[in-house]
Amino acid sequence: MVDHSFADLSLAALYDSLHPWGPGGDFHLGLVMSAGSVLDVGCGTGQLLRRARAEGHRGRLMGLDPAAAMLVRAWASEPGVEWVLGDLRTRLWAGEFELVVMTGHAFQALLGDEEVRTCLRAVRSALAPGGRFVFDTPNPFARAWESWTPERVRRATGADGRTVRVRQEVRGGPVGERVTLTETFDSDGWDRPRVSTSTLRFLGVEALSGFLAEAGLTVVEQYGDWGRGPVTPASPELITVARAAC
Repeated sequence: MVDHSFADLSLAALYDSLHPWGPGGDFHLGLVMSAGSVLDVGCGTGQLLRRARAEGHRGRLMGLDPAAAMLVRAWASEPGVEWVLGDLRTRLWAGEFELVVMTGHAFQALLGDEEVRTCLRAVRSALAPGGRFVFDTPNPFARAWESWTPERVRRATGADGRTVRVRQEVRGGPVGERVTLTETFDSDGWDRPRVSTSTLRFLGVEALSGFLAEAGLTVVEQYGDWGRGPVTPASPELITVARAAC
């Protein structure tokens, strides 16, 4: 899940600890390693592209993120990747990439229809002929927000070595396709907790397909989990692979 609170430098240091490498990383890494040029939209701390370089990728890798704190950590770990501050509106794209990815449910941060359309048009412009766009978003039928309760505490180790506790709580929703939640970060070494509020959008299969078609993109594969299982009402994910429509 994308979290705007990580724009803070001290919280950005917690990101990889709270979002460790898992099956989703393996899924995307395989795609990245098979592409000569890759754009990672909403790259965060650059975990995916850093891993690709470490695994021997020698092509063009670009990470794009609007949070400077995240890119500071990305660049410090792997200066050999192009790290760009901003979003898909930052520049004009000209068919430069064989693969564009949006991982970690970053697509959920696009709350308005026009935001979605702008993003997908830019992705279409960034794709080279035959290129693919791959992104993941939670399946709304799985109702993931029902597990976002204060009783469920995640823990990470801060830069000072102390444990940071993270609690989530739904504040509004679902209202249509949107859910609003707060995340509270707390540590024994802090004078007060830090609280951020986010709104996330849960788009279903039909809505996603409609937006993609408007942008000239066609769904060629769609999975309900990281093992490439089919999409069902119980599937936790909607993992979509799209190509430019002929």
